[in-house]
Order: sequence, then C-alpha cells, then structure tokens
Amino acid sequence: MRFRDLKKQSQKNNYKKTKKTSLYNEARYADRIKALITDMFMIYIPILYIITYAVLGGKDDFQESWIGQLVGVMLYAFIYATFLARSGQTPGKKAYTIKVVDAKTYEKISFLRALWRFVAFLFSATIGVGLFVPFFRKDNRALHDLMAGTVVEALPDNQI
Repeated sequence: MRFRDLKKQSQKNNYKKTKKTSLYNEARYADRIKALITDMFMIYIPILYIITYAVLGGKDDFQESWIGQLVGVMLYAFIYATFLARSGQTPGKKAYTIKVVDAKTYEKISFLRALWRFVAFLFSATIGVGLFVPFFRKDNRALHDLMAGTVVEALPDNQI
C-alpha cells in the first residue's frame, strides 16, 4: 500500500475517534445575542423599572443610588441563574431554541455554576475581549463559557 493511502486511512480513523458525540449542535452566536436582548427586555428592564419608580421614586434617585443599581443586577443574576439551573433556558434562550449545558456531560448546570457563568459574563463583557472570542473558535464558546465550563447548544425543533 502506498504511503499516501495509509495517511488518508489514518486521517479517517482519527476523524472518527475525535468526532463529537453530542446530540446537539453549537448555537449560532447571532441567536445567543438575540436571546440576551430578549432576556434583557423580559427580565432586566422590568426589574429596573420597579426599582426606579416603585422603590426609589424616579430616575434621578436611581442614577444617584449605586445600591439600587447593584440590587437590580443581583436580582437579575439570581433570576437568570435560577432559569439556567432549572431548565438550562431563559425565556430568550427558549424563544431561539438554545440551551446552556455542561461542556463535558451535556447535562444541566447547577445554580452556583450558572451564577458563576453570569459573573464571568459581566467580566468578559466589561473587558470587551471576551465577547469576541467566539469569532475565533469553531465551537462558538465565549470567554464566560470557557470559564464556567459550559456550552450553548442549539436544540432540534422537537426538543423545545
């Protein structure tokens, strides 16, 4: 057998061994961004509205109150982590049929890991570089996904 044929056969065998065995595909980054925007409008904006007008009495008081802003972010983090721990999906992720799962087992993640993922997201969004990482990776994982050991999977239509 020629060396070229042996090399092709070896590459085929290596491809079969390293092929991903997940039932799902990686979610598109555009769908992840749309899901984030949907979650902001459905969860975070109502929280900010209640804190601004029902608790503090107006936008000027909210802008001056760092405690009000911190409470808003903490409430959003708690609700976000609860959604991810219970079903792996927030309302926005459910709308775009994507789900956050463990990168190794493809199972749901715990509440603390979901909370850590949110904190890591705040960090990666703050430095800016973390949100551009998916453009350079084949699996579309952002910096906060790498830090939390999660992957965002696109669900088939029959598993919504």
